[in-house]
Amino acid sequence: MVTPWPYPDEHARPVQPPPPGQGGPADEDTRIAAAVAQRISSDGTTRRQQIAVSVQNRVVILTGIVTDPATRQVAGDIAWEVTDVFDVCNALRLARPRRLAR
Repeated sequence: MVTPWPYPDEHARPVQPPPPGQGGPADEDTRIAAAVAQRISSDGTTRRQQIAVSVQNRVVILTGIVTDPATRQVAGDIAWEVTDVFDVCNALRLARPRRLAR
């Protein structure tokens, strides 16, 4: 049987996380989330929609409610345009039309 990982005492060095602000994964995700949120809030189509942006491992996750399918598509397109985005999960839901009172 072959062990795929070395034993801890075999030339193991503890992995040091990068100092804050020097390109760690969390810093990159935060930068991407801020860029996507800023672009969504400044776009005329998506500005007044209920859209939340989160990022995990460079994957943008859009959640919330939008008024129509075109707005949902625009929000996803905006997220894709941000540098270093690996994937976009567009979980935006369409608002249900209000029924008229009888």
